[in-house]
Amino acid sequence: MTDTLQADKLSADELRELAERAGRELENASALEILQWATRTFGKRFCVTSSMEDAVVAHLASRALPGVDVVFLDTGYHFPETIGTRDAVEAVMDVNVITLTPWQTVAEQDAEYGPKLHDRDPDLCCKLRKVKPLEEGLTAYAAWATGLRRDESATRANTPVVGWDEKRQKVKVSPIARWTQDDVDAYVAEHGVLTNPLLMDGYASVGCAPCTRRVLEGEDARAGRWAGRGKTECGLHD
Repeated sequence: MTDTLQADKLSADELRELAERAGRELENASALEILQWATRTFGKRFCVTSSMEDAVVAHLASRALPGVDVVFLDTGYHFPETIGTRDAVEAVMDVNVITLTPWQTVAEQDAEYGPKLHDRDPDLCCKLRKVKPLEEGLTAYAAWATGLRRDESATRANTPVVGWDEKRQKVKVSPIARWTQDDVDAYVAEHGVLTNPLLMDGYASVGCAPCTRRVLEGEDARAGRWAGRGKTECGLHD
């Protein structure tokens, strides 16, 4: 497949074609093989994004490319446990954690838009504190990896292992898209991977504290995010 030097010369249309072809060819590949392709193809122009719910994809990527960039969005609303997980990942794993922050602090946003924007207009809050910072933070990269899984929700059921991020004009890699929660748990146990302590306290998906609750028995993993609203995604993966 395309090597790093060639990938740097590809146009957006050629990158899209590369992503779509890789998605087909790597559909049945292991997560590590998918990441090895990505790191071989994009080198330092590849990064992993992590919400620090767990460090599974970061750990996998570090095996493919030691010192890989792991991008974390510090929205200003995270649980202390999430920040602690980020700090622990940075301390013990062979990765380079890059923390992105919104251009406004929570206090500055409150002053301009009023307090608790997340309650009144969660889409705008996510746009200001997640979507825009990530768009700016990904500027230097041609490809980025996520921890999306098809079994998490109906909106993620068709996630390709490699696809094209039309919004950002980048290759989007989801190496564990075909995994189940059992697969994640087995990998965590086998490799001693760091996980957010909240996962042991009833939270199946961990986001910003004001918009995340514990899930009830029988609910899907994303049910605790923006509970009571029609919102299911923050905009990073729309």
